[in-house]
Amino acid sequence: MKRKTLLVIDDDAIFNDLLRRQLDAMGFDGVGAGSWAEAKKRLEEIEPDAIILDFKLPDTDAAKALAELRSQYPVIVLTGYGSIPNAVSAIREGAADFLTKPVNLDELEITVRRVLENAELRASNRFYRDRLASQRPGPLIFASQAMAEVQKLIDAVGPTDTTVLILGESGTGKEMVAHAIHDKSPRREREMVALDASGLQETLFESELFGHERGAFTGADRLKKGLIEEAAGSSLFLDEIGDIGPAIQAKLLRVMETGSFRRVGGTKTLTADIRFIAATNRDIEAMSRAGTFRSDLWFRLSRFVITLPPLRARREDIEPLARHFLAQLSRSQPMTLSRDALKLLTAHDWPGNVRELKNAIERAVILARPGHEVRAEHLAFLARQRPGEVVLRFSGEPRLEDIERQYLFETLAKYDGNRQKTAAVLGISERHVYRLIEKYGYGEKALA
Repeated sequence: MKRKTLLVIDDDAIFNDLLRRQLDAMGFDGVGAGSWAEAKKRLEEIEPDAIILDFKLPDTDAAKALAELRSQYPVIVLTGYGSIPNAVSAIREGAADFLTKPVNLDELEITVRRVLENAELRASNRFYRDRLASQRPGPLIFASQAMAEVQKLIDAVGPTDTTVLILGESGTGKEMVAHAIHDKSPRREREMVALDASGLQETLFESELFGHERGAFTGADRLKKGLIEEAAGSSLFLDEIGDIGPAIQAKLLRVMETGSFRRVGGTKTLTADIRFIAATNRDIEAMSRAGTFRSDLWFRLSRFVITLPPLRARREDIEPLARHFLAQLSRSQPMTLSRDALKLLTAHDWPGNVRELKNAIERAVILARPGHEVRAEHLAFLARQRPGEVVLRFSGEPRLEDIERQYLFETLAKYDGNRQKTAAVLGISERHVYRLIEKYGYGEKALA
């Protein structure tokens, strides 16, 4: 590994040289500067990992030097004669630590290593914070009145601590809405914690949520904090809450009502300061009436409900969402959507909602290749994926024309004579639909 470099700024040449030799012996590279002016020249040539700065320099004082250095480098200040006031002053001015002259060599190594490790941790934390910020969902993308109403609800409930339940089909963007609520809250400085309840065994879900004590079950060889503890001071998003079992429902209700819980296998009562946001694609109100979901938990969750409409009920959002996903997926080589591709997208019913739309755009980008236009041919798979809802019935053995004619009529009827949607389902052009209508004489309704 590359040796860490430390710049020693001290006007006592003998002490400066001695300190650098000791740093070299400890496995560091020591570089010296006898004044602030010389130090600034050195900083134009090298990028030290930390700086050791004398409190008194002939051409500046520590406060002025620290003002320029602290934002870029961890600084250890040297103070003479064990001057505690000087040390306190240095820390207030932004020093990472301090040492007193004469310097104890063991203390020097411990301090330098601690300061360097702390600097690495801060840099790592900044990296992960920046990475999380880059992955964090942006504002909701919509053009429909239905989603405008959803946004109003988010704006209203976000700044409160009220528990929120988000309802909607799979893929409608429930987690996006949860993030939007959290980002409007006073807890937004801390990352929202999320847990998906679907597919998890009850014991595993309980351990993930509440944590467990050492020895709580086979394999629990150490204490583990649950997500409730991890989310302290923040928001906890519980996705697919309709899938959790009755035993967990009871414990979850207790946390929501009292703020207290116990780890699995534990006897100590712990407290949690968190805001709950839950989501489900199931009708838990009906489940509560049927006795498969606790009615008291349903009442607690239903204090503030946000229902997300499916994408097929807000087709105005398809174009802005498609363009948004396309821009995300083709940042290096921007791509565009052809008119025919956009028609195909808006005609599709999107049973998988926004998630399906994003996947479709991603596939189309691959098929079209970076930098090229996404055309209808790159989205032809959508028509092939439509569920077979049209049922054709014939007496005897139909001719091919009979099948074509009835399928055309059934599809036109399903979409109220809309040629664009019919063309998308059949995987043909709108002009071809015109020709078939003229051939089979569907009637004036189809020409609307």
